[in-house]
Amino acid sequence: MSTVEGHSGKLIFGKLGNKDILAMKGRFHYYEGYDMKQVTFPERVMYELGIETLFVSNAAGGMSPKFRIGDLMVITDHINFFPEHPLHGPNFPTGPRFPDMHQVYDPELIKMANEIAEEKGIRLVHGVYVGVQGPTFETPAEYRMYAKLGGQAVGMSTVPEVIVAHHCGIKTFGISVITDLGGFDPPVQVSHEEVQEAANKAQPIMTGLIREMVNRL
Repeated sequence: MSTVEGHSGKLIFGKLGNKDILAMKGRFHYYEGYDMKQVTFPERVMYELGIETLFVSNAAGGMSPKFRIGDLMVITDHINFFPEHPLHGPNFPTGPRFPDMHQVYDPELIKMANEIAEEKGIRLVHGVYVGVQGPTFETPAEYRMYAKLGGQAVGMSTVPEVIVAHHCGIKTFGISVITDLGGFDPPVQVSHEEVQEAANKAQPIMTGLIREMVNRL
């Protein structure tokens, strides 16, 4: 079960419009003490159930001066800083031993999100997500380092799940709620409560976007 406040750990089956969906209300995090096989086990189950498209969301710290707290960032690529790789060990027959990692985040889904956002007047930003172990928030120096390496947002999830989904041939769309900003002067302290508050405010907009995307699939 998930041990993080705000993650109830429920698995929900249902319909959204005429689409069958499976939703996870919360996830397993590497920093909770789970290994990568456990963190990504839900994606293995999704594959066996016939899931074809994965929508994944997270709360992340923004590192771009163009970002504002509460922004929705469409993930265009990621940088993996987790100390354990989710495909380490014997290869699962769901994909090749050495999977190609170009366009892990489906370009057609990104295009669809952009079109819906333009229609509905939703502000979307785009960027590279840096996945790190946690559970500490980043130091100002770490924020600046990740930004120099090409990241626009940083968080403690998503990358392992997306890698496994991609290995299984599941199309993926990722979106981050920018809950805090780091790497700028003066440095700003951040708390889990503040992250939750910012995420809760952005959630209705993100939910509406994803609901419309599912309807158009």
